[in-house]
Amino acid sequence: MKHLVCLGMGFSASTLAHEMAREGWKISGTARSAEKVAALIARGWHGEIFDAERGGDVLRAEPAGAFSDVTHLLISIPPGETGDGILHHHAEDIARFKHLEWIGYLSTIGVYGNHDGDWVDETTPPAPLSRRSKLRVEAEHAWEKFARAKPWRLQIFRLAGIYGPGRSAIDQIEAGKARRIIKKDQVFNRIHVGDIATIVKAGMTGAGSHVVYNVADDEPGPPQDVVAYAAELLGVQPPPEVPFEDAELSPMARSFYDERKRVRNGRVKNDLGIHLSYPNYRTGLEAVLAARRYK
Repeated sequence: MKHLVCLGMGFSASTLAHEMAREGWKISGTARSAEKVAALIARGWHGEIFDAERGGDVLRAEPAGAFSDVTHLLISIPPGETGDGILHHHAEDIARFKHLEWIGYLSTIGVYGNHDGDWVDETTPPAPLSRRSKLRVEAEHAWEKFARAKPWRLQIFRLAGIYGPGRSAIDQIEAGKARRIIKKDQVFNRIHVGDIATIVKAGMTGAGSHVVYNVADDEPGPPQDVVAYAAELLGVQPPPEVPFEDAELSPMARSFYDERKRVRNGRVKNDLGIHLSYPNYRTGLEAVLAARRYK
């Protein structure tokens, strides 16, 4: 039996895990709290508490280890200030897994930095601006170095802004948290969590001749347009426009507006053979709303 272990069972990883569980795969995952591990177990999966910064015993490769029969390993835990904690504490443990075939690493398009609205693709050299994106580049390089000459495949997926059921502009409007922040010529790429699962699944089941893939939609656009369309779908007035200069933003949120680029996704289409189910925010938001109405 194929065994998918997700280190960091977050939004993207759990969506993929649900898909693979339906196909009969064994699923295991980690979380940082007992409550979240209990939720994994309630789904019929194996769960373990794991803090990548501290390490632990869950990645033991001995026969008694919970993950000893892992065939596919998905990493969605971001690096810390001292680098990638999983590799720091557990490189030797992972290298001892006898059945491992594939490692997937979920990164971010933030590694490209700012390109003043120009298009970038996987051949564009990373030029990260923020500290967290610089750490991502370092982590990517560390995983590539670790996987070199190993018997398994490594694939790195650089994700755009993630949205989907329960985490979208529709949900933000209903919670009263949506804002239409206006910055001249600002655009962002996004990606529906369902398309993330489709793309990663293709890679982990054998597709692809490259290591790095941009996971983004076809249509980068202004963030305020996404909020306005979500309001239109709900039949409500959109929140008022707020000039970027006047917006109250956390340092992290403000840093996203320092970067402006358009991300090409041709490699996932041409190399992985993927047809996006949600090629733009309109189709994605429509699907989010439809899923809620027909539950």
